[in-house]
Amino acid sequence: MDLCELAPLHIRAIAPYPPGKPISELAREMDLDESDIVKLASNENPLGASPRALAAMENVFMEIARYPDGNGYALKSALATRFGVALNQIVLGNGSNDVLELVARAFLSAQTSAVYAQHAFAVYPLATQATGARGIEAPARDFGHDPKALLEAIDDDTRVLFIANPNNPTGTLLKPDELLALIERVPDSVIVVLDEAYSEYLPEELRADSFAWIKRFPNLVVTRTFSKAYGLAGLRVGYAVASAQVADMLNRVRQPFNVNSLAQAAAIAALEDQAFLDECLEINRKGMEQITAGLKRLDLAYIPSYGNFVTFRIPPATPSGDKGSATAIYQSLLRKGVIVRPVGNYGMPEHLRVSIGLEQENSVFLAALENVIQGAST
Repeated sequence: MDLCELAPLHIRAIAPYPPGKPISELAREMDLDESDIVKLASNENPLGASPRALAAMENVFMEIARYPDGNGYALKSALATRFGVALNQIVLGNGSNDVLELVARAFLSAQTSAVYAQHAFAVYPLATQATGARGIEAPARDFGHDPKALLEAIDDDTRVLFIANPNNPTGTLLKPDELLALIERVPDSVIVVLDEAYSEYLPEELRADSFAWIKRFPNLVVTRTFSKAYGLAGLRVGYAVASAQVADMLNRVRQPFNVNSLAQAAAIAALEDQAFLDECLEINRKGMEQITAGLKRLDLAYIPSYGNFVTFRIPPATPSGDKGSATAIYQSLLRKGVIVRPVGNYGMPEHLRVSIGLEQENSVFLAALENVIQGAST
C-alpha cells in the first residue's frame, strides 16, 4: 500500500517551497571552501543581527530548559508600545510565514477560496492549498499587484486576499494611496492580509499607516517579520497586527510555544536598536545603487525594487534560449561560488533574484555575472 494515498489529494498535490541553497550544501556539491562562497539568495541582512540582540540572547541562554512565555507578553508589549496598538491585537509567529499559515487555517476551508497576485510570494498558494481551499491567481501588472485584477478575482466564496507590499520576488510596490483605495473596495467578508515583510526598507513617504487602518477595516491583518531588516532570519520570529476579534481567531490555531525564548529576547532588543537598523538600511541603499548600476552596465533589464533584492532578466543568447538561459547562468554562478535565486517557480523563467549584500559581496557577484554572461555569449 502506498501510504501517501492516506493523505488528502490536496496535500499530495503540494509542491514544497524551495528554499535558497545553503552555503554548506554548495560547498559539498562543488567542493568549495565555505569562506569563499557569497550567498545572495535569501534576502538576508548582510550585517547580521544587532549586537544588542546577540547580547539579549546570551542573557536568557541559561533558561532554555524552561518553556518560553507562550503568550509572548514582553515582545507584544514592546511591539504595542512601538506601534500604538493593543496587546490583544498582536499575534506572534515562528516567522511571518507562520502567521500567514495561521490566517489560512483560521479562515479557509475546502468550500472557500483565496486570492493572490501572479508573481506574488509562493507561501500564499501553498498555505491556501494546504487547507483544501481554492487558490485564485490574479494577473500581475508590470510584475506587480494590479488592484483592478485583484478585485475582479474575488469570488462569492473568497475569504482571504493576500497582498505583499513590497512584493517578493519582484520588489514592486503599491503606493499608500493605491493600497488604501484597494482595501476600501474589498468586501467586509474577506480577510485582507497585508504582508509587509520588507516595509522597513521603504522611505518614510512610501510607508503606509497600515496599523492605523485596522480601526477602519477590522478585516485587515498586517504581517511583519524580524527576518529581513532586523537580521534574525535564523531565529524565526514574526508577528501580525489585527483587530482583537481576528487576532483571537489566529491565536486559537497558533501553537502555544511557537516563538522560542531566544527569539523573543532578540526581537525585543532588535526593535530597540534603531541605530543598527538605520545602518542596515543605509548599506542596503548603497548596495541597491551598486547592483543596479552594475546590471545597467551589463545591459540587463531589472525590475525596480523597494526591498533588499533585485530581480533581473537574462535574455536568451540563442533562439532556443539554451546557452544564455537564466538556469544556465544560475548554475554557472554556483560553480563560481555565488548563490542567487532562480524564480522560475514564480512564472518568471528568464529571471534571477539577487539579494543586496555588503559592498565586497556585491562586487564579487557582479564580476562573476559579467564573466559567465561573456562566456555564454562566446
